[in-house]
Amino acid sequence: MIRDLETLNLLLDSVRRFVREQLVPAEKRVDETDEIPAALVDGMKQLGLFGMTIPEEFGGLALTMEEEVRVLFELTQTSPAFRSLLGTTVGIGSQGLVWDGTPAQKQAWLPKMATGDVIASFCLTEPEAGSDAASLRTRAVRDGDHYVINGTKRYITNAPQAGVFTVMARTHPDQPGAGGISAFLVPAGTPGITLGKPDRKMGHGGSHTCDVIFEDCRVPVANLLGGLEGQGFKTAMKVLDKGRLHIAAVCVGVATRILEDALRYAMERKQFGQRIGDFQLVQAMLADSQAELYAARCMVVDAAQRRDAGESIVLQASSAKLFASEMCGRVADRAVQIFGGAGYVADSGIERFYRDVRLFRIYEGTTQIQQIVIARQMMRATGA
Repeated sequence: MIRDLETLNLLLDSVRRFVREQLVPAEKRVDETDEIPAALVDGMKQLGLFGMTIPEEFGGLALTMEEEVRVLFELTQTSPAFRSLLGTTVGIGSQGLVWDGTPAQKQAWLPKMATGDVIASFCLTEPEAGSDAASLRTRAVRDGDHYVINGTKRYITNAPQAGVFTVMARTHPDQPGAGGISAFLVPAGTPGITLGKPDRKMGHGGSHTCDVIFEDCRVPVANLLGGLEGQGFKTAMKVLDKGRLHIAAVCVGVATRILEDALRYAMERKQFGQRIGDFQLVQAMLADSQAELYAARCMVVDAAQRRDAGESIVLQASSAKLFASEMCGRVADRAVQIFGGAGYVADSGIERFYRDVRLFRIYEGTTQIQQIVIARQMMRATGA
């Protein structure tokens, strides 16, 4: 749902210009240094991008799902690391609070998140709990007016920059599965928190992940998200469909950029006395990429509109995430092929994108998890 097309177009134009004039020229530097310059972070703050999904009463833009994905189509036509910096805040970091937080929790954190002054980080994954998130072992034991948290979280995006962690921990060890899991808002400076060594990754230079270790970390009872035990996993699941659609939109934006670069190269590069884009087999790779990109974009917009209309989009969100992430990988692979040897070396930028997009098929639920979700939704729809 687009509430005000003129206002949205102004935002899209601003994001488009910011990406073209500031983010794209910094891509190589960010990948090589593994750091996003502070000036670019400030630019994202000034555009209000950290507050995309936060209600206006807390200083956010309160974008609808359709407006959000359209902004992402533009924002992600560059290195995905830039989007990653704000992704954990506009996702579970803020949305868990918006949907299930107490009034005091919302007032304490949402205004700071909306401005980007506080970056939120989501602590769910553990060494022994990945796709099977309900098997997590981190414990939170009530001790008077506090909970004492112990456990290790793994691959936590933005942990080094985080001002607050949304931590999933088991408050009912005798209750297996998701029912015994609660969510806690843990300020980054709380005693007992230790950050592990930053992970060296295949791609996404400038986006940081590491272990977050909790050792007798005391958290006030008031920091229990929503004030209720056993609701943490349910909160995470509420955000899941939105998160998967968000990543699908990211895939569309990144693939758009990759295909534009491949098309430009095909029209400029000459072999055998003509542009390589005039060869039918190169045209086939371009055409397949364009058709798949168009399909993914349509899927994302349709699912976003359905969500804004109040429909359940479990099936649609998983379908969009599965197709868009796989599509993006294929587009990147074809782009390397079109660039040939130039696509295999770092100077072209295509090599970097090829590494970056591989992650899309893993996080926010692997392709295989999406297949399971889709099939189960199909069977459930039959009433069987």
